[in-house]
Amino acid sequence: MSPPVPLRQASSPSFSLREFRAALSMFATGVTIVTARTATGDLVGLTANSFNSVSLAPPLVLWSLAQAAGSMPTLRTGSHYAINILAADQKALAERFSGKREGRWAGVAWREGVSGSPLLTGAAATFECFNRSRYEEGDHVIFVGEVERCTHRAGAAPLLFHGGKFYTEHPL
Repeated sequence: MSPPVPLRQASSPSFSLREFRAALSMFATGVTIVTARTATGDLVGLTANSFNSVSLAPPLVLWSLAQAAGSMPTLRTGSHYAINILAADQKALAERFSGKREGRWAGVAWREGVSGSPLLTGAAATFECFNRSRYEEGDHVIFVGEVERCTHRAGAAPLLFHGGKFYTEHPL
């Protein structure tokens, strides 16, 4: 029997925060807006590109949010949220929901999901999620949502993000 391998820790990064962000930006992602309601019924929404599938059975997805985000208290404690995958023609919405902005919901077309979360009109897909679990890692919280309902718009071109810029698909 071989001796146990001692636990190791990660070595200190050999790169700057700026270099890390630049390297991460080389991974092309889709763009989502996560939406929810506060305990008093106010609308919450934020642009996120950290969306990923986790499991088909049960249907689970994940996304992450900075610990310092203003919407963190609502999303950490709320029971439900929706993830709206944006279509190519929704770049303006992605920009509107990406920073702190008063009146970000003014003029935005949406309908109420079964759990009360806003579902954005024209989204390529929507996922209505139960806030199943949260994991604090570094300066972010990873949210795992159990999908209760989902819809998609067949043939919708996706909005993509790469290298700090928005793109749309170009089939090869």
